[in-house]
Amino acid sequence: MKKILITSIFILVSSISFAQLKIGYIDSDTIMDQLPDVQDARQKLDALIQEWQAELNKMENDWKTKYDDYEKRKLIMSDQTRAETEAALVQLETQMAQYREKKFGTNGELFQKQDELMKPVQNKIFAALKELAEQEDFDFVFDRSGDIMILFAKEKYDLTSKVLDKLKLK
Repeated sequence: MKKILITSIFILVSSISFAQLKIGYIDSDTIMDQLPDVQDARQKLDALIQEWQAELNKMENDWKTKYDDYEKRKLIMSDQTRAETEAALVQLETQMAQYREKKFGTNGELFQKQDELMKPVQNKIFAALKELAEQEDFDFVFDRSGDIMILFAKEKYDLTSKVLDKLKLK
């Protein structure tokens, strides 16, 4: 879908004024690797990850110790004690899974912290890019890292309102 969109933009723009079109690109990975702000953010994230991973390891070791003890003694336990111990082990497993999801899940603290730390840096990069693109009169600027993305485009090439107008006529 993105490739079709980009190809359509190139075809449209080339038919308008190919000789005057000015296109640039950046490699955001290289920029991110060289910015001190990014290094600081990554160090903070790594410290959090290590702290949370240490806590998770502690929980797993605690569970393993209790499980090993249970395995050694389960034959001599009463049915009630065995059931209580098994329930406690299941509860510990549930707590570990909840902790892992809370810290490392898709909407977990790591994701939120990463967004909190990286958003200002990304905004700073985007502001510098926009300023440069406007100063040097670029029509489009792409990012070649990962998926191809349009990071900057002159407003005069935005056809959104015209497409909406056409759709309303039908």
